[in-house]
Amino acid sequence: MKDVVHDQREVRRARYAMAAVFAVHGAVTGSFATRVPWIQDHASVSAGLLGFALAFTALGAACAMPLAGRVTHRFGSRNTLRALIAAWTVSLVLPSLSPNLPTLCLAMFTYGATAGMADVAMNALGVEVERLLGKSIMSGLHGMWSVGALIGSAAGTLAAHLGSDARLHHGLAAAVLTVLGVLVCRWVLDLQPAEDEEPPPRFTLPPRSALLIGAVGFCAVFAEGASLDWSAVYLRDRLESSAGLAAACTTGFMLTMALARLVGDTVVDRCGAERTVRAGGGLAVLGGVLIVVAGHPAVAIGGFALVGLGIAVVVPLCFAAAGRSGPNPSQAIAGVATITYTSGLIAPSAIGGLAEATSLTVSFALVTVLAFGLVAFAGVLRPGERDRAEVSPRGEAVPGPRP
Repeated sequence: MKDVVHDQREVRRARYAMAAVFAVHGAVTGSFATRVPWIQDHASVSAGLLGFALAFTALGAACAMPLAGRVTHRFGSRNTLRALIAAWTVSLVLPSLSPNLPTLCLAMFTYGATAGMADVAMNALGVEVERLLGKSIMSGLHGMWSVGALIGSAAGTLAAHLGSDARLHHGLAAAVLTVLGVLVCRWVLDLQPAEDEEPPPRFTLPPRSALLIGAVGFCAVFAEGASLDWSAVYLRDRLESSAGLAAACTTGFMLTMALARLVGDTVVDRCGAERTVRAGGGLAVLGGVLIVVAGHPAVAIGGFALVGLGIAVVVPLCFAAAGRSGPNPSQAIAGVATITYTSGLIAPSAIGGLAEATSLTVSFALVTVLAFGLVAFAGVLRPGERDRAEVSPRGEAVPGPRP
């Protein structure tokens, strides 16, 4: 991208616009998740076939994410993000319109593809804003994603409680979120490639610089997926908790992650990415141990809360580190995103398969071991001095040297 001097007011305005973009992206996810039972009934598919269809989400994302860098290079960051956010919000209506398994699979593939490309584009632009500001903002941006997901989930829960048709619910939600997403993109940074900059390849494997970073993200997302999908089952089946208490554990885990991400940037600025992730990994390991040895629901709930607190900022910091790891931030971010999406896909089934062969206790022992990977490999997220933005005496952000 061209090294352009941006006024600090423009960069701060872009930061708030990016926060709104992340919230819109999260709201789509929350809106969809709450209506999955309706979509299953409408498409007349079994639980197993529903799982098969949902796997197309990750497949679509993995296929499309490498294209995001090429599209951004061709059309610039602002136009690309505006188009991809609109495509993502509109794709919300597709699953609820699907009357059978083949159309649902196609809808989920499209849903995942637009989600993944928008994810890469907005994280790449968020990393650039962070670089220009010279301080951590990625945790807060992902915190806004969690806030948007909670809002979308709350609205979807209300719609489901009222017996609303998901086609109407998602149609209205898509219309509102599309308008909001397109409007706020007006204030994001409009970055253009340098004249001599080569376009990234259409399809490529994750660059080597992204592999270790992606491995750290894999550990965090595995723990997140396992906790989100299995925490309620763990309390119900192993600790004989009520359905309400089990559900409250999952909600508490989500809230813990959202709150930790919103304050995470302050911690990262004071302690640095490496120390923050290492300390978070320690908390996640402690939480995993509490889950494994829990003899009372309160102990397990506390353990899940510690896991959420410990892993909350890891993925945002992985995207930030990927954006600094090579000459093409979008390509590196796409590589890390592909690895983390894969982790999110396999975690629930891996936990279930291991639990079937052994027990849920053994499954969460595996989560605890992977959480230790955050402690062991946090050093790969350490930023160098060359990654920091410089600020001119006039208060204008001057891009630092590119890695």
